[in-house]
Amino acid sequence: MKKIKIKNKQEIEKMEISGKLTAKVLEMIKKYVNIGITTEEIDKICHDYIINKQKAIPACLGYKGFPKSTCISVNDVVCHGIPNKYKLKNGDIVNIDVSVIKNGYHGDASKMFMVGKVNKKYKKLCKHTRKSLYIALKSIKPGIKISKLGKNIQKYISKKNFSIVEEYCGHGIGKKFHENPQILHYYDNREKTIIKKGMVFTIEPMINFGNKEVYCCKDGWTVKTMDNSYSAQYEHTVLVTNLGCNILTFQKDEKISKILINKK
Repeated sequence: MKKIKIKNKQEIEKMEISGKLTAKVLEMIKKYVNIGITTEEIDKICHDYIINKQKAIPACLGYKGFPKSTCISVNDVVCHGIPNKYKLKNGDIVNIDVSVIKNGYHGDASKMFMVGKVNKKYKKLCKHTRKSLYIALKSIKPGIKISKLGKNIQKYISKKNFSIVEEYCGHGIGKKFHENPQILHYYDNREKTIIKKGMVFTIEPMINFGNKEVYCCKDGWTVKTMDNSYSAQYEHTVLVTNLGCNILTFQKDEKISKILINKK
């Protein structure tokens, strides 16, 4: 059996702080994501904000050797993009993935940003990726199998004719960046874990415009789509409550409530 940490009141209070700080980084960086800025410059702005303004730690920096403070993934990069000299271009879609450590606890979230005039089909990809995350969030409540989250994402995304990346998943989070349980974004009937009050985990579906196949580049981090199709991802850290969940990384522009109640 996987050991899953149930967070106590003190831990939850600390994770609420980490979640808010993570969300604020993504809110702060929005105005900088424009044509001509490099992903390395975006990373530096985030790094300086986390260190100097928030007096916190960027969890990505140095994690298993990762060289930057954020993951920035553009167009056909699915996840774990290393910020570099690439200048954002008109029509790019960009995922910025941020994790902040404060008082020893992690927050983790990511979202998509549109650069200039983005093709309608890629706007739809981002819209439906976010919606699939929201559907999973609304499914959460104690007593259900964790596999239901992936089942609901898969049901929605398959209707939109996109594909789900299966190699990467959401995860428990707390003192450690990655804890149990794993949260699959597709249905696997072998997953019998039951959701319980006090669990804290991320949901972070990665949805491809084309096929689901991906590969890891020579740098050991950057993951791209095999067919060069665009990919989108949204991520939140959530706390399971008696009635549903609280979104710890809730941001100002969300199209969902911070506190979700699941009566189904």
